[in-house]
Amino acid sequence: MKKITFTETQILNILKEQEQGLKVAEICRKHGISDATFFNWKKKYSGMTIQELKRLKELEYENSRLKKMFADLSLENEALKDIVSKKF
Repeated sequence: MKKITFTETQILNILKEQEQGLKVAEICRKHGISDATFFNWKKKYSGMTIQELKRLKELEYENSRLKKMFADLSLENEALKDIVSKKF
């Protein structure tokens, strides 16, 4: 079976359908997803708005960028310490 990838905005719209009163089974059949997928999405994205989700993605990207910068600086620091500590 072909895997369909949904964007976060699509996922939020699917979750809103359930809040409007549609049954989970109907929503899953309509969008071709399993009940487990629906409830995993609900656990992850419940109560979020599209703006909050975009802000979360921005923060995750910034956090990963900062972690990479820290790793690079740590490696440079260790290399400099090794050079300085060697006696010629």
